[in-house]
Amino acid sequence: MPDAIVLTGLTKRYPHQKSEQPALGGLTLSIPQGCLFGLVGPDGAGKTTLMRILATVLLPTSGNATVFDADVRTDPESIRRIIGYMPQNFSLYPDLTVIENLRFFADMQGVSLQDQNTRIPSLLDFARLQEFQNRRSEHLSGGMRKKLALACALIHSPQLLLLDEPTTGVDPVSRRELWKLLTDVIRQGVTVIVSTPYMDEAERCHQVGMLYQGSLLAQDSPLRLMAAYPYEIVEVKAIPRGVMRDTTARLPNVISWRPVGDRLRLSIRDAGTSMDSLRGNLTTAGAEIKLLRTARPSMEDVFIHLSNGRSE
Repeated sequence: MPDAIVLTGLTKRYPHQKSEQPALGGLTLSIPQGCLFGLVGPDGAGKTTLMRILATVLLPTSGNATVFDADVRTDPESIRRIIGYMPQNFSLYPDLTVIENLRFFADMQGVSLQDQNTRIPSLLDFARLQEFQNRRSEHLSGGMRKKLALACALIHSPQLLLLDEPTTGVDPVSRRELWKLLTDVIRQGVTVIVSTPYMDEAERCHQVGMLYQGSLLAQDSPLRLMAAYPYEIVEVKAIPRGVMRDTTARLPNVISWRPVGDRLRLSIRDAGTSMDSLRGNLTTAGAEIKLLRTARPSMEDVFIHLSNGRSE
């Protein structure tokens, strides 16, 4: 399948940036057409900067970026006609109603009145906003605002949809609904790039690019990235918690550990032998074991492993 996005040595440094670390440091990657691609990383990783460059809002400092073979520097107008861009912050007009926002963005994108009369009812149905179409957007819930922003980004039937952290700040139910809507968008053949700090959302994508401090740590499908994780995962829950932490930290084969709720998640060599040793050590220390089991690696395990390797 041909590529929708091609980046080669893409760098962005802001004029008054104090740090020597650029916002983007020589990214090279390609994203196939029809793909749901996740840009994954913490705040400051460079996700928003990359989104703005692809949306032709920012120019790169160096390197190249093309969107459906159009260069972001030399042909931005061609790109703007075929993309829908949903920035991280709410960017619609609060004093306009839902349907007024849709009509405004349709006019801005040059959608004919005839097409609007077909497209707007379809998008209201798609975003489940029919009964709220006459409500001003400032009076919508956070989840409804996100769905309205998504509908406005789709009003001109773009080939590429850029969504910058679309689920940040919304409740879990709204997050789930937004991802269901994205699934429907992908079925229509639209290429979608979504940035997110949430590793569980990354697992929903066809491919992910893991960003850290402006650099690309890895690009692949979530399944392949998790399958390549070099250690075994063990979860342990025991009381008292202090004894659990101290005993775990002394185990020779434990590469790293982190708390997840009321348990510890360990990256470990030779899980079978190590679990026997951990069980014996916890029992000898007087701890009561509530849980001790192996688990599959997660995207969070992968990201922590790769980012720790980059930091060392």
